[in-house]
Amino acid sequence: MSEVIAEDGYAMVNLVPRMTGLPMTIWAQPSSGLPHDARIKVSPVHGRRMVLDDAAVVGIRPAPWLVTGYLSTPDLEAVKDWIRLNEAALLDYWNFTIDTDEFLARLQRLP
Repeated sequence: MSEVIAEDGYAMVNLVPRMTGLPMTIWAQPSSGLPHDARIKVSPVHGRRMVLDDAAVVGIRPAPWLVTGYLSTPDLEAVKDWIRLNEAALLDYWNFTIDTDEFLARLQRLP
């Protein structure tokens, strides 16, 4: 089950390893007027644990890139692979052309 929370008034959904195939939890959200382009937050710690203050931020376009924070090279490469696999759903969710339930249904796990 995913969890939807609010950070600074914006809804975010957490995606645990079981849902993504990644070793760590990530968070995604619609832009809701944020002043930057599409991005996700990524826990630097493997497992279901997520502390937003420690999260790395990974941009989605033009190609996945580390905006801020730290991820090991293998973790960053896995996150980039997952973003490429789910780019259309991530951008539709960011642009709020789909709701959270459709976003979750469209996500693909890494093999």
